[in-house]
Formats: sequence, structure tokens, C-alpha cells
Amino acid sequence: MKGLTMVEKFIERPAPESVRLIDFDQAKVVPGIVPETFILVVSGEKPWENMTVRLVPLVYIRQPEYWGIEVTGSLTGIGLPATARYTESLPLDGIKGTRGIEVIGAFKRETIALP
Repeated sequence: MKGLTMVEKFIERPAPESVRLIDFDQAKVVPGIVPETFILVVSGEKPWENMTVRLVPLVYIRQPEYWGIEVTGSLTGIGLPATARYTESLPLDGIKGTRGIEVIGAFKRETIALP
């Protein structure tokens, strides 16, 4: 790892075993309370009732056309073997691409253009 930048070193590290991409059924952007602000709302079904779902923006060196936001699920301890619906939201302040966002699930990606 000698001679690599901090970003390259970060990318080379192993991926965690406790977090996975999960799928989503619907992703939409709604206006925030303050003008020119937006909120991403994602919903779907999680495979374990006690799974924690988060929307995690990717990290970029410069602003991309579509900012990637991963739908992740993490589970600590023993999973309760029952599926459950989830709805998560994320304010898009500072995490918008020049054209919009891209929601990234386990088997599905959806781009959403923003004004």
C-alpha cells in the first residue's frame, strides 16, 4: 500500500461482512420545507424484521452527474426471520449530482433527475 493516496488505500480495504445492499420498491424525491431543498424517500421490504436500513451517499472527489446513494441493511446479533416494510428518507443537501441522484439497491438502480 506504500505510495497510494488515502482514497486508494481506503478502496483497497476489505468490505464489511455486517452490511449489505438491499433492494427497494420505490424511490422518489420530494421538496423540502425550505425552497430549493429536496428529500429522498425510499421504501421496500427488508429480509429481517430487526434489520437497520440506511441510505448512504457515496464519496466523490468532484461532483458527478448523478450522485450515488446506496440502500444498505445491517444486522447485529440474530436476525428475526420475518420480512418487514421499511421507509427511509435522506435530505439531499450537499449530495446532489449536476443532473440528479442514483439510488443503488442490491439488484436495481434508479436515476432521478433534479431541477
